[in-house]
Amino acid sequence: MIDWLVDPFAYAFFARAMLAGVLIGALCGALSVFVVLRRMSYIGHGLAHSVLGGVAVGMAFGYRLYPGAIAATLLSALLIDRVTRRRGLHADAAIGIVTTAIFAAGVATLSVLPVRVNVEAVLFGNILGVTRIDILVATAVGAVFAGALFAFYKPLVFVTFDREVAAVHGVRTGAVEVAFNLLTAAVVVASVRVLGVLLIAAAVVIPAALARLVSHSFGRMLALATAVGVVTSSAGLYASYYVNVPSGPAIVLIGALLFTVVFAGSALSARRRLQRARHASRLAPVARHDGAV
Repeated sequence: MIDWLVDPFAYAFFARAMLAGVLIGALCGALSVFVVLRRMSYIGHGLAHSVLGGVAVGMAFGYRLYPGAIAATLLSALLIDRVTRRRGLHADAAIGIVTTAIFAAGVATLSVLPVRVNVEAVLFGNILGVTRIDILVATAVGAVFAGALFAFYKPLVFVTFDREVAAVHGVRTGAVEVAFNLLTAAVVVASVRVLGVLLIAAAVVIPAALARLVSHSFGRMLALATAVGVVTSSAGLYASYYVNVPSGPAIVLIGALLFTVVFAGSALSARRRLQRARHASRLAPVARHDGAV
């Protein structure tokens, strides 16, 4: 068992991938709590699609993965906020319009210009492609995310639960929303190499969904979702190494399996509690009757 865990680290690419995976797992897990509680699960999916558009356009001008991805996701995040606030549209509609347009621009670029992009690696993640640059990007995003969470924890939580009441109490909700969208965009960009474009949405939903089944305390949900993100990323990278599948699908499948197990366990526990309550309610009249006699 020890050899099974240690052997992959003989390869430098796996050590880099594991470090990046742990960082990305923690980021996606922590972010997922805010995303799920805000009912904005679609934002991860939408921003991830805009990444592909940005990568294609960026490479058409001779840039590598990150410049185009960063530009596209930041532009998407700002436009989503502007459309939502200025025109009164719901966030899901703004996300669909903005990110799909940027994704379409990327597809059009790929079809018109002779741009060579490893589409499979961008779509599904690539454990072999993780570099020191990817680790630096993930580390930088993690530091910014942790700093923002530490500095603006109360406003973020307040706006997450009730935007209108937060505004009444003097919270600058517009600034908080912009900051949250930009943080989400940064996490999406950092996750592309490990998770891939198509699977980031699941990584920013599953950890919080699982944590919600176990606890309704925000602090506990945040800690548990972060831990779930780290565990599923680590286990997914081992599965990717031994089963020879892309890292993104492996991570998401393990997360989905873990969610299924917890969901089934919580459903069974709830059924048992209901049965005990019904049994106690049936015994109560008998106890009262015996006491009267």
